[in-house]
Amino acid sequence: MRGLLLVGAFLAFASSASAATPRVLAIHFDTDVNPVTQNYLCDNLSRAAKDGYSAAVIVLNTPGGLLQSKDKIVLCELNAKLPVLVWVGPNGATAGSAGVWIAEAADFLGMAPETNIGSSTPIDSGGGNIGSDLRRKLINHEAATLRALAQTHGRNVDWADRAVRVATNATASEALKLHVIDAIAPTLPALLAQADGVKTKPRGYTLHLAGADIHHVHLGFFTRILNTLIDPNILPLLFLAGLAGIGFEIFHPGVVLPGALGAVALVTALFGFSVLPISWGGLLLMLLGVALLVADVHVTTHGALTVAGLISLAVGSIMLFQNAPGFHTSKPLVISVAVVLGAVWTFAMSKALEVRHRPAQVGAQLIAGSVGEVRENGLVYLNGELWEARTAGGEELHPGERVRVESLDGLTLTVRPEGT
Repeated sequence: MRGLLLVGAFLAFASSASAATPRVLAIHFDTDVNPVTQNYLCDNLSRAAKDGYSAAVIVLNTPGGLLQSKDKIVLCELNAKLPVLVWVGPNGATAGSAGVWIAEAADFLGMAPETNIGSSTPIDSGGGNIGSDLRRKLINHEAATLRALAQTHGRNVDWADRAVRVATNATASEALKLHVIDAIAPTLPALLAQADGVKTKPRGYTLHLAGADIHHVHLGFFTRILNTLIDPNILPLLFLAGLAGIGFEIFHPGVVLPGALGAVALVTALFGFSVLPISWGGLLLMLLGVALLVADVHVTTHGALTVAGLISLAVGSIMLFQNAPGFHTSKPLVISVAVVLGAVWTFAMSKALEVRHRPAQVGAQLIAGSVGEVRENGLVYLNGELWEARTAGGEELHPGERVRVESLDGLTLTVRPEGT
């Protein structure tokens, strides 16, 4: 009896210890900040709270991204229903640009030893400085928001201001010394151990995370595909490919495959345009470029419209993402595509003109005397085409019979059986 009681007590103790083990959701964020990855991060923060995790840790390694997406991620962190920690890691990782706000919004912030944080000055889509008036407004706004995060979380306000205004950086050891971060931890379990017993600012969570059971989540396959497809270097190509495929299907109905692939490419491009803020001027220039290329096929301009169309396409592609800081189209890539497209278009147009000026291949004087074969329904297969046919005397034509053309009346052949 006593043995059974001891076993029962042991099992109860083990069950209690297991139940008391905290669970932490580690959300790996190793990509750009954009609407796709913003949804991934915010959804997992919400999931962590609903599934009863003790805390969520964002394992951060990002060069930055869109300001709008950064702002939404920060809101998700600040309004999460559980403590949110950020660990800039593993070694070699960085929290750059928009990543600094994500880091500073954390209830507890740590870095791996060989990492860095900073360079938060807003830039335009081409990687350059923004115009003076807008730049002043934007920098003042972003500096204020980062100072507010640092202040409310008890961190270095002056460094936060310099990170935006002069793009200052800090290594992990420098950041700890300047009190930009709360800890240096070589691993995620080490970070949780250092956070144990800390009361966070401003939300007042007391962390009990040492020895926590860590569950890892990464970007899923579908999310990674979407994240790849919104690459500003891919979207213009998908858009043009979509228009080309659908255009081919319109002028050559029944082929199906080009139209189907074109529709997929166009829908994918439009999805990307809905995710990233685009310049409508750039999009209209691209459409104008396509229209000019098509017009040059029907109007004799000696290539002038083709040149104008290619220039319009190139300028439109470069302008397309000027409203998306941190996202820009590669100019060498755009120029290379324009040159290749111009060469292909010139070759195609030269062949089309050659065919257009070629003497007629069908006529009574050219087709008379040719030999064909009778097919079903009285049609005659001749020179790769099916023709309506009849005999001079009205005789019936039999499938498989060889016939010789006597004359052509409109689109109807007059034939006689070969050998008669």
